[in-house]
Amino acid sequence: MPVTTDVEAVIADIIRWASIESPTYDAAAVNRMLDEGGRDLRDMGFRIERQPGTMGFADVLIGRLDGHEPGPGLLILAHVDTVHAVGSLAGPLPIRRDGDRLYGPGVTDMKGGTVLTLHVLGKLIAAKGGKLKRSVTVVLIPDEEVGSPSSRATIEAEARKAAHVLVPEPGRDHVCVSGRHAVLRYNIHVHGKPSHAGAAIGRGVSAIRAMARIIETVEDWSDYERGQTFAVGRVNAGTWVNVVPVICSAEVLCVAATPDDVADIDLRLKTLRAPFPGTRVTIEAGPVRPLFVASEGTMAIYAKAKAIADRNGFPIDHMQSGGGSDGNFTGALGVPTLDGLGVWGGGIHTKEEYCDIRSITPRGTIVAGLIEELAC
Repeated sequence: MPVTTDVEAVIADIIRWASIESPTYDAAAVNRMLDEGGRDLRDMGFRIERQPGTMGFADVLIGRLDGHEPGPGLLILAHVDTVHAVGSLAGPLPIRRDGDRLYGPGVTDMKGGTVLTLHVLGKLIAAKGGKLKRSVTVVLIPDEEVGSPSSRATIEAEARKAAHVLVPEPGRDHVCVSGRHAVLRYNIHVHGKPSHAGAAIGRGVSAIRAMARIIETVEDWSDYERGQTFAVGRVNAGTWVNVVPVICSAEVLCVAATPDDVADIDLRLKTLRAPFPGTRVTIEAGPVRPLFVASEGTMAIYAKAKAIADRNGFPIDHMQSGGGSDGNFTGALGVPTLDGLGVWGGGIHTKEEYCDIRSITPRGTIVAGLIEELAC
């Protein structure tokens, strides 16, 4: 008998998860979210492993459920960190329900899809007497929003043991993700020349002014039709307003749709030059999400998803997405990976993030069907 999705129960669990604020850079907060996720998995019969956090990030939590038969099983990847600071619930983004919209930090990216996946997975496990045919591994990741620098090795190690990977990142209406552009991060540091900003400004060279010119240059490289983009999202500089700043740092996020674009981005950043005499530039490469292009194995999972959707009267399509996820790592390894299977909504990474409640039933039906076909 097909698994049905209890929409109100899923909403209640999304609210429970979203009520635990878990911004990436607050390791204690993310660990509290992992505690909750671990309890949910343990209640479903999973053995829990917890890898201590590194690089200042929270832990990585792994849930394992053995199957009746040996061999590679199903890997489900989900992150529990968000971009929303502690205090968002009491301030700009309280949890609230307005018609078909559920607002709150992380309700779509990606606590909603994670909760929904665990909901249908739990029902399948119970229906099958506590164990499925194939093993199921769930990895809860603490640092996805900053490129998963501390958890990438674990993700890739678990992927190499899996036959299939499902990633309940947010979908786009009725679209899932069969590939993802590469995402590259760089830290740019501009070094200037110090002086008093009032009495002797002409003797100094402002690192902030030089960085402003660099930001314009770098962001103007973006070619949106081509799918190659550059965006500076963090800038840090200055001590006192009366001191010419001698160092300014910025982090740039770059997206590439092809291997040639990846190489072009790397060359552009690493050959970036200082715009003014008296300044110099240094570049540090940051975390990279490799290019994930749909393989035959990925398209075979998508074919199953489409058949499930068709049987139930739901539209579905697929795309290569410009947004990165941990599916980049598994897809780039060649492990069949279908991403973007979570709920959809809007306002992701803003103070208007919401989950479209109407997405819970179609996505729950498709994810349940895929788990049943791949692991039962």
